[in-house]
Amino acid sequence: MRARELVSREAAAARSAKLAPDCRGLNFYDIDRSLRDLLALYLPAELGAHLKPHFQRLGELAGGRLDELAAIADKHPPVLHARDRFGRDEEWIEFHPAYREMERLAFGEFGLHVLSHEPGVLGWPGKLPPLAKYAFNYLFVQAEFGLLCPVNLTESAAVLLDRFGDATLKARYLAGMRSQDPDLLLRAAQFMTEKAGGSDVGAAELQAVPDGDQWRLWGEKWFCSNADAEVAVLLARPEGAVAGGRGLALFFMPRMLPDGTRNHYRVVRLKDKLGSKSMASGEIVFEGAVAWPLGALDQGLKQMLVMVNSSRLSHAARAAGMMRRCLNEAFQATRHRNAFGTAIIEHPLMRRQLMKLLVPTEQALSTLLYTADIAGRAETDRGARQILRLMTPVVKYRACRDNIRVATGALEARGGNGYIEDWVTARLVRDAHLGVIWEGTSNINALDVVRRAIGKEKAQIDLGAELTARLDGTPGMPGQFRTRLETALARAIGFAETIAAAPEHERFSRAAASALYHATSAVLLATEGLRLGQAGGDASRLLLARFVLEHRLATPQPFSLEGAAWEEAAITRLLGTEPVPLGTAADLLLA
Repeated sequence: MRARELVSREAAAARSAKLAPDCRGLNFYDIDRSLRDLLALYLPAELGAHLKPHFQRLGELAGGRLDELAAIADKHPPVLHARDRFGRDEEWIEFHPAYREMERLAFGEFGLHVLSHEPGVLGWPGKLPPLAKYAFNYLFVQAEFGLLCPVNLTESAAVLLDRFGDATLKARYLAGMRSQDPDLLLRAAQFMTEKAGGSDVGAAELQAVPDGDQWRLWGEKWFCSNADAEVAVLLARPEGAVAGGRGLALFFMPRMLPDGTRNHYRVVRLKDKLGSKSMASGEIVFEGAVAWPLGALDQGLKQMLVMVNSSRLSHAARAAGMMRRCLNEAFQATRHRNAFGTAIIEHPLMRRQLMKLLVPTEQALSTLLYTADIAGRAETDRGARQILRLMTPVVKYRACRDNIRVATGALEARGGNGYIEDWVTARLVRDAHLGVIWEGTSNINALDVVRRAIGKEKAQIDLGAELTARLDGTPGMPGQFRTRLETALARAIGFAETIAAAPEHERFSRAAASALYHATSAVLLATEGLRLGQAGGDASRLLLARFVLEHRLATPQPFSLEGAAWEEAAITRLLGTEPVPLGTAADLLLA
C-alpha cells in the first residue's frame, strides 16, 4: 500500500476492524449460561418457562436499545432550573428524553418496582417471587445503573407506606406508587443524609413541627436521591424529641399537596457525581414542607431500616449484574484482539487475570440468587428471616467491593480504549464505586453483620444449618472436597462469632464478613455445580468452588507454585465456551 493510501477511508476502516468489539448487539440473557442454569435450579418449571421470553426480551434490550439510551443519558445528565420562564420559584429538573424512555421500560413494560408486590405483572397471575425481580434487575443494570435507584426507592417506599401508613395516606398515594402507567405513576425518593451525619443517621437535625393533623419540616438534607420524585420518605426529629436515633420519626412527603399547590421545599442544587449521572441527586431545603408520619414517632429509624435492607439487596443485584457485564466485556476484548500473534486470552498472565474477574462474578450471582430465594421464604419461615438478616449485609458488602475490582480489571483488559468514554468500561468503573457508600459503607455493613446479625440475633446458626442441609441434600460430592467445604464454613462462622464476642477486635469485622461470604459462596457454587453436572449440564461451578477455597479462604502462599497444574487445566475449562462435564470437574477437584 502506498503512503497516500494509508489515510483513505477504506484504510482507516480496515485498521478499525482490528479493534476488539464490545458487547453491544448481544443478547445479555442468551450469553449468560450461569444465569440460565441457576434460574432453572431455583424457579419452578412453569414459572421459568413463562418468564423466559421476558428475560430474553430484556436481554436483547440490555445489549441493544437500552444500552444506547444509557450511554446518551450518561452524557446528558439532568439539569436543575431554579425558576420558570416567568421568574417564579418553581424549580424543575430537566431530563434527557433517553432517560424518560428508560423509565418507560423499567416502570412500564417490566414493572420492576412492583414485580414481587402486585399480581399480573408480565402476565403472571400471582405475585412474582423476589428472585425473579432481582434477576430482572441483574439484566437491566448491565446496561443502565442510575435508574435502578429510583426503581428501588419507589418499590421500597411503597412497602413503607403500605406497612406503616394510615388509611388516608394509602388511599391517596399507594396505587400511584404501584402503577405501571407513566401518566399515573408516582415515583418515590429517599431523603436521609444530612451534613451533621452520614452513616450516623442519629445525628440528623431536620425538625418536624406539628401543625394540626399534619407536620411541617424545617432544615435541609444533603444527599437526596431521585430529587424530583412525586413523593418521598424521610427521617426528621419531632419537636421536643430525644437526641439520637431514638428521637427520629419516619415521614411521608408529597411534592404536590392535596389542594394542587407545590409543597414547601426547594431543590437548591444537583450533585455533580462521579457516576450514576443519569439520576438526579440533590440538596433540598425544607421551608415548612407538609408531611405526615408513618407509624409511631419513636420508631422511625427502625422502620426506615426496612427500606435500607431492601435497598442493600438491590445494590447487591446491581453489583452482580455489573460484574457480569464487565466480565463479558473483558472476554470480548481478549477473545477478539491479538497481541504478538496470539489472541490475548491465550496469554497465561491474561488468563490468570481473567480468573480474578470470573470467580467474584460467579460468587456474586450465586449468593444473590440464594439470598433472593431466602427472601421469598422469609415471610413465613423464621429461619429464613434470620438468614436474610445476615446475608443481606454480607452480600451487599462483599459484592459491591468486588464490583470495583472487576470493573477495573475489565477496563485494563480492553487497554487504552477502556479508559475512553466512548466505551462502556469507563462508565462501569465510575458507577461501581457508588455501591460501597450507598445504604451503608463497607464498615457499616460489616459491623451490621458482626455486631447485630451475629452478636445479637445469632443468625449464623440458621445459616450454618441451612448450608449443611444443602450439602446433605446434594449426594455425590467427593468426600474429601466436602470436608474442605464443611471445614471452611465452620471456621468462617467461628471466626465471626469470636469477633462478635470481643468488642476490642472490631477492626477484624470486615475480615469476618468476607470469610462468611466466601465460605457461603463456596458451598453454593459446589452444590450448584454438582446438581447441574448430575443433570448432564455444566459442572464448572464445582471448579469455581475450589478456586474460592484456595484463593479466598486459604492462607496466602505467594511464592509457592503448588497446585499450578490443576489450576491450568481448570482455567482452560473455565475460560472456554463449552460446559464442563461432571467427571472432568470431579477429577480436577481432587487433582
